[in-house]
Amino acid sequence: MVDVVDNRERTRFEARVGDEVAGFAEYQLTEKLIIFTHTEVDPRREGEGVGSAIARFALDAVRAEGKRQVLPLCPFIKGWIERHRDYADLVYGAPVTTAKD
Repeated sequence: MVDVVDNRERTRFEARVGDEVAGFAEYQLTEKLIIFTHTEVDPRREGEGVGSAIARFALDAVRAEGKRQVLPLCPFIKGWIERHRDYADLVYGAPVTTAKD
């Protein structure tokens, strides 16, 4: 099982399998943005959903916080969002949609 935490001291979301770090997504914070700069998965854990677990947890955390948009400079996070369009609204510069009556 993959557990993901926000390690704010190291400014990265970390995925753990047991006691070991299986992957991480580094970020930088500004008042309005979380900038994802690099994602890495331990080669021994590739294909086990570690990267997807990190991306989903991180983006859900951004959404729950509700005060920042995402700037995905990291190709992995950018590609993950492109494949999971329900997170596209979090991306900086995404069109704002409003409900129509």
